[in-house]
Amino acid sequence: MDFFDRIYWDNSVKSYLIVGGAILLMLLLKRYLSRYIASLLYKLVNRIWKNIEKKSFTDLVVEPLEWFLLILISVFAIDKLNFPTQWDYQLYGHSSEEILSRLGIGIIILSFTGLLLRIIDFIALVLEKKASIANDKSHDQLILFFRDFLKVLIIVAGILMIVKACFNQPIGNLLTGLSIVGAALALAAKESLENLIASFIIFFDKPFFTGDTLKVQNITGTVERIGLRSTRIRTADKTLVTVPNKQMVDSFVDNYSMRTQRRAELKLELSAKTNLEQTKQFIAGLERILETSGENIESSTVFFKEINKNSIVIVTEYFTGPITMKEYDLLKHGINLRIKLLAEESKVEFSGDASTSVYINPQ
Repeated sequence: MDFFDRIYWDNSVKSYLIVGGAILLMLLLKRYLSRYIASLLYKLVNRIWKNIEKKSFTDLVVEPLEWFLLILISVFAIDKLNFPTQWDYQLYGHSSEEILSRLGIGIIILSFTGLLLRIIDFIALVLEKKASIANDKSHDQLILFFRDFLKVLIIVAGILMIVKACFNQPIGNLLTGLSIVGAALALAAKESLENLIASFIIFFDKPFFTGDTLKVQNITGTVERIGLRSTRIRTADKTLVTVPNKQMVDSFVDNYSMRTQRRAELKLELSAKTNLEQTKQFIAGLERILETSGENIESSTVFFKEINKNSIVIVTEYFTGPITMKEYDLLKHGINLRIKLLAEESKVEFSGDASTSVYINPQ
C-alpha cells in the first residue's frame, strides 16, 4: 500500500496533508489576502465617504479579517476529514463530533462579530474626523453614543446566532423568554434603565458636550465622556468622578463653557477720612485702569456705592469675554496690582489700614 493511502484515525495520510497544506497556505497568504480584500472594501467605502485615509482603514480591518479568513478556511478544511470513531463519545446525549462541529461554527461567528466591531470603529473614526472639520461637539457626542449602541446590538446578535447554531435553540422562543426576563430585569434594574433613558435625553437635548466645564451638585470639572449609564467628569484635582446620567438630568447643571461673559467684582472700602477730591481722583484712576487693561474687558463700571461712619465703599465691576480660567485669573492679577499701585500713589488709605489705639482709663 502506498504511504499516502495509509489510514490513520479513519483518514488517509493524503487527506491530512491536503488539510494541513490548505491551513499552512492560508497562514502564509492570510496577510496578502486580507489586505487585498481590505483594499476592495476600501474602494467601496471610499465611494460613500471621500478623503478617507487608506492606512487607517487597513490598520483597523486587516487584523480581524486575517483571523476570520484563517478560522473560516481551517474549519472548512478540517470538516472535510472523517471524524475518528475512536474519539466518538456521548456527552449529555450529544456526540463529540456534533459538539466539535458546533464549536467550529461558534468560532466562525465570534471572529465575524469581531470583524463587524472593527468596521463599526472605522466608521466612527471617519465620522469623528468629519465632525472635527465641522467643529461641532454635538456630532462627536452622538458618534460615540451610537458607536457604543451599535456595538451592543452586534454583540447581542452574535450571541443569539451562537445560541442558535451551537445549542440548536430557536431564536423566536429565546426572544420570547428574553422579553419576559427582560421585563423582570427592567423592574429590578430600574435605576440602570432610568440612566439609559437619561443618556438619550442628554444626547438629544444637548445641555452639555464632551470637553465642557460643568458644575453639578458639588462637583466641578471637565466632561471627559458621556456614556450610556453615566457621565465622567475630571475635576481640578485630576480625579475622575462618575455621575449617573439620571442625576445629570435631574440636577441643576451650570455649564461654564456656554457662558457668554465672565464677571468680576471688586469691593474697595476706603478710610472714612478720605476727602472728596481724593475719592474723585481714585475713582477716575480706577476707570483708566479698566479702560487700558486690554481687549478682554468688554464693559466696566466704577461707582460710589455707599458711605458709613467707618468707610467709603467703591464697587468696581467688569465683564470679560468667554476666556479661559487661567486668562481670567491673570487679568484680575494685573488689575489688582495696578489698583494697589494707584492707592499708594494717591495716598489713599483703605478702611482698617490705620492703626487702632487702645486707651485705658485708670480708676
